[in-house]
Amino acid sequence: MTKSKKRAGFPSPDLVRAVLKGHSGLGLAFAALLYLVCLTGATVVFANEFYRWENPGVERMENLSAEAAQSAYREALTRTEGAVEQVFILMPSEDRPWPSVRVTAEDGTRTNWIVDSAGRITGKLRESWTHFLTRLHINLHLPQSWGILIVGLSGVALLSSLISGVLAHPRIFRDAFHLRIGGSRRLQEADLHNRLGIWALPFHVTISLTGALLGLSTIIIGAVGIAVFQGDTAKVYAIFTPPHPADDMRSAPPIDLRPLFATVAERAPDGRISYVMVEHPTEQGAAAMFDIESSTSRIANSDTYAFDRAGTIYYEQQAAQNNVGQQILGSLGQLHFGWFGGGVVKIAYALLGFGLTYLAAGGVTIWLARRRDKGRPAPGWERIWTATVWGQPLALSTAALVALFTTSLIAPIWTWVAVSLAALGMAAVWSPSALSQIGRAGTGALLIALALAHPIVVGTGDGMALIVDGAIGLIGFGLLASSAPWRRATTAAVQTA
Repeated sequence: MTKSKKRAGFPSPDLVRAVLKGHSGLGLAFAALLYLVCLTGATVVFANEFYRWENPGVERMENLSAEAAQSAYREALTRTEGAVEQVFILMPSEDRPWPSVRVTAEDGTRTNWIVDSAGRITGKLRESWTHFLTRLHINLHLPQSWGILIVGLSGVALLSSLISGVLAHPRIFRDAFHLRIGGSRRLQEADLHNRLGIWALPFHVTISLTGALLGLSTIIIGAVGIAVFQGDTAKVYAIFTPPHPADDMRSAPPIDLRPLFATVAERAPDGRISYVMVEHPTEQGAAAMFDIESSTSRIANSDTYAFDRAGTIYYEQQAAQNNVGQQILGSLGQLHFGWFGGGVVKIAYALLGFGLTYLAAGGVTIWLARRRDKGRPAPGWERIWTATVWGQPLALSTAALVALFTTSLIAPIWTWVAVSLAALGMAAVWSPSALSQIGRAGTGALLIALALAHPIVVGTGDGMALIVDGAIGLIGFGLLASSAPWRRATTAAVQTA
C-alpha cells in the first residue's frame, strides 16, 4: 500500500499538468527571442574565425614586440581627433594571429586599426559582419543596458524551461534512448525534442545559467550593493575588477608603454600578454592595465597588472590566487561562448548550440501540432512561426553577403531587419510548407553565393578564410538539396492561396 501511494503521489498528475502548462507558457512567451539568441549564439562561437575571414590579407605573427606596440599606440593617438578616452591593444593569439589597436574617443566613437609586425597601422579592421553578429547575440542591437537585460532574461526563461521540462516529464531519464520513428510526426518531434533536451542537459544548463548571469550582472551587483554595502555598487565592482587610479585631467605626454612591458616580462616570464588597455593616455591620471595568460589550468587563467603613469604597479592579481567569485566571474564568458580548449571545443559548442536552437524552435512546433491534432488548429500562427524559423537564417545570410561590400555596421543591421519583416509578411500568403522550402532554398543559395563571392571580394590570404568559405558552402549545398521540391511547393501554395 505504501509503495503504491508513493508511486501515485509523486509526482502527482496535477503537478505534472501544472508544470507542463508552465513549461509551454514560458516557451511560447519567449519563443522567438530564445530562437534568435540560440541561433546567433551557436554561430558566434566562431567570432575569431569570422574576424580572420573578414581580414584574410592581414600579416600573421606569433607576438608583437614592446617597441612595435608602442609605435602602433602612438600612431593611433595621432590619427584620432580630439581627446582619447581609451586605447585597447589586442595582442596576437592562436585564434587571432595578428594585433589590432582600438581607440575610443571622448565622444564615444571607436576606431579599430590593423597593425603589422613593425607597429605600423595598415588600415581599418573589417568587422561589419562579426560585430553585427556578436552585438545581435549580446544586446540585440538595442541600447546596451536594455538589450543585455532582455538577453539575460531570455537566459532565465531558458533555464526555467529546462527545469520545468524535466519536471513535466517524469519518465524523461528512463526514456532517454526511446525514439518513436516512422509514426505520428508530432510524437516523433516530441521524442526528438525530449531526447535532445536530456542528452545535452549539462550543456543547456551551463549556457542558460552563464547567459543569465552575464545578462543580469548589473541587477545582481546592484542587489548585492544594496544588501551589503548600503547601495554602493562601486565597492562590489572593486571586489572583482582593478580600481581606477586617482583622476587627474591635466594634460601630459602619452604614457610610455615600453618600460611597463619590461616589468611585466620580469614578473611573468612564461605568460603571454593578451591585451593592454590604456585609460586617459594623454592625462596626468593615465593608467595602463596588462592582461596576461598564465600557465594555470583554470578556465579563468588571466593575471592582471595595472600601472600608473610613473610605472608603479598599483594593482596586481594572480589567477592562481583568485577567490571563488573572481574565478566564477572570469570563467563566465569563456564557458558561455566556448572560447577555451581550442577548435574541438568550439565545434562541440556549435553543434550543441544548434541542438539547443532546434529545441527552442521545436517546442512551438510541437505545441502547434498538438493543437491541430486536438481539432483546434492555428494556421495563422503556424505560418508566422515557420516564417520566423526560416526567416532568420535567410536574414542573417543576406546580412553576411551585404557585409562583404561595406565596412558599415548599419547596412547589415537594416538588411537583417528588412528581410526579417519581409519573411513575416510572406506568412500572409504562403503555406508553412512553402515558407519552409523557400527559406531553405533562399538561405542555401545565399550561403553558396557568399562562399563564392568572399574570395573574389575580400581575398584568400588566410587558410582559415578558406575553411570558413568551405563550411559555408557545404551548409548552403545541404540546405539547397533539402529544398529540392521548393518550386512545386511554391506553385501549390499560390494555387491554394
